[in-house]
Amino acid sequence: MLDIELIVSNPKGVEKALAKRGFEVDFKGFIELREKRNALLRSIEEIRALRNKLSKSIGEYKREKKDTAGLFQEIEKIKNAADKDEKSLNKIEEEINEFLLKIPNIPDEDLLAGDKENNVVVSVNKDQPVFDFEIKDHVELATSLGLVDYERAAKISGRGTWMYTNLGARLEWALINFFIDEHLKDGYEFMMVPHLLNYESGQTAGQFPKFKEDVFWLEGESPKKFLLPTAETALINVHRNEILELKQLPRKYFSYTPCYRREAGSYRSEERGMIRGYQFNKVEMVQFTTPDDSDDAFLELIVKAETLMKKLGLHYQVSKLAAGDVSFAMARTFDIEVWLPSIKIYKEVSSVSNSRSFQARRGMIRYRTEQGKIDYVHTLNGSGLATSRLLPAILEQNQNADGSVNIPEVLVPYMGGIKVLKQVK
Repeated sequence: MLDIELIVSNPKGVEKALAKRGFEVDFKGFIELREKRNALLRSIEEIRALRNKLSKSIGEYKREKKDTAGLFQEIEKIKNAADKDEKSLNKIEEEINEFLLKIPNIPDEDLLAGDKENNVVVSVNKDQPVFDFEIKDHVELATSLGLVDYERAAKISGRGTWMYTNLGARLEWALINFFIDEHLKDGYEFMMVPHLLNYESGQTAGQFPKFKEDVFWLEGESPKKFLLPTAETALINVHRNEILELKQLPRKYFSYTPCYRREAGSYRSEERGMIRGYQFNKVEMVQFTTPDDSDDAFLELIVKAETLMKKLGLHYQVSKLAAGDVSFAMARTFDIEVWLPSIKIYKEVSSVSNSRSFQARRGMIRYRTEQGKIDYVHTLNGSGLATSRLLPAILEQNQNADGSVNIPEVLVPYMGGIKVLKQVK
């Protein structure tokens, strides 16, 4: 949620910044609504002051044996006027809140305007792998190596999913364990979060109300709950409606969860197999920091995600997203994109984002400054990492002419010493 005072003090500036996203808004009506709200607040305060004054007069009237009937009538009249104003105030505040919930975050100033066509590659790790044989795609490799069963997964669930089998399940679990060990080593706190979340969690994360149809809702629950689309949605809400002490910051968390999303509707050739599905695994990092430490925390998350990719020995690139490609709740995002040789396309395996105070304002996540002032924290998140596109990249980038695949060296200890995946006979 945006800072209301920023909107009121510089509406044109905020409108211009949001236009970089391709988001058009006119704050004139909002500011008028805000002025009505402030006028009602003043009126309510004046009425309350008058009511208190008259209430104090009751004792004087009784001591002087004056008739208090008229006084009580006047107090009741004032009370009715206050009740009417308070109802109007509540209605206006609901309208203000509904309006603000639909406004995306302001992109950082250094972001280019426009959509993904204006994303900028800022770094590349390793050269693209070159093969002197006809390569296979990850679906063929996973099937021939007995790592994934697509047909049986479709039988028991439907399209848009897959089932890891035998060494495929072990390789997936090896990736997750490797990520967990790396985050623990770096001082992040491991959290096992609920997978069923309430509406407030989605709203705080910035996914609701705009993207409420992109998640799986459970029918028959009251209040309604949804399956988490990413662990970030849960982790961001850990300190909702709390005031943290300065010494408690930064808070650094990570969590492993399956992720559930309703976006598995595209079956283009580049999204077959494990590239896109409605259930996938991910390890997610989240930080709560002071505004002053926010930029350093962002860089730390990028370095952490990149370090994992480098240790896996994969070719990838890092892209700085243009304003229009940054998600609704974020002020800036860098994507780490892995190379898939079979389709000659980079696919995102980690998004590192800074929401500044946007999510904190929605969730009332605050901290006490050194001067004792209460201010909003900054929240950041980064995938560390998503596995559904990593495993295909490992298979494709590490394949051999005989159809076998070399396991990244860092994963060998997690695979019981197995170094090569060989075709099932």
